[in-house]
Amino acid sequence: MTAITLTPAPSPGPGCTLCAAPGDFGPHDPVDPHSGLCPACVTAGRPTREGLESAVVIVAGQALAAAESLELATAAPEELAYHLGAVKRSLRTVLQLLAPVRGKGAR
Repeated sequence: MTAITLTPAPSPGPGCTLCAAPGDFGPHDPVDPHSGLCPACVTAGRPTREGLESAVVIVAGQALAAAESLELATAAPEELAYHLGAVKRSLRTVLQLLAPVRGKGAR
């Protein structure tokens, strides 16, 4: 009997823990909310207009990427409904960012 030795496949390089952007952003530390995040996600985490816009774009991009990876010919109706709803919510959120802001401090 011969012994079979399995070697693990090389894992892809570390990336951002939120958006999966490639790069080395350090290990994830549960105590530090910004550990393991790329600069774009750190910026998106700040409570500013630019940060909120970045966060919306990141989430919309993830929803669109998930919907694009769906095989339409073999997808179940539940999957189609879920992904269509996710894209609709993301589009609505992006459009709300483009809407004019009225009131005190409007741009």
